[in-house]
Amino acid sequence: MDNQKKKAINRCSWVNLDNPLYVDYHDNEWGIPEHNDTKLFEMLILECFQAGLTWECVLNKRENFRKAFDNFDMQKISKYDDAKCEQLLSTPIIRNRLKIKATVTNSRIFMKIQKEFGSFDAYIWGFTNGKVINESCDIRSTSPLSDEISKDLKKRGMKFVGSTIIYAYLQAIGILNAHTPDCDCYTN
Repeated sequence: MDNQKKKAINRCSWVNLDNPLYVDYHDNEWGIPEHNDTKLFEMLILECFQAGLTWECVLNKRENFRKAFDNFDMQKISKYDDAKCEQLLSTPIIRNRLKIKATVTNSRIFMKIQKEFGSFDAYIWGFTNGKVINESCDIRSTSPLSDEISKDLKKRGMKFVGSTIIYAYLQAIGILNAHTPDCDCYTN
């Protein structure tokens, strides 16, 4: 009965209907404009860990990430030392030393951006003047916008923020509306 309920709603074809976390993420989070800096930071870090993997893999470990990274408290993360980074390699997250180190670096740069712009929200949404861009018919993994933001973040010193990762991030936080026209979450 529960699976029949899930299938009664039209969703983007990439959603694994057998994974309740994925269904909930698609229906209640992905593509919805996000303006909370803590949430924007969490999604950026998770997208960085996705590099080379599937989003479903990251999503399935999300609660483990929250525990391991102090509920994505960027102040705490920015103070992680080598010993803490080594300790994180034994937690049930994606255990990649470079991505863990990048999380520490990226937290520091994220806070610098907050200081410069008043919030990360003002920075990231400033690229579109606060507007959502509808790209639901485009099948691609980068865009001129993700290229521009990626280049700027790299110039500031962030790691694991290539254009493909930033493109996925922009979709996740709702700057890019990428729901397919046959999806009930689609807006035009």
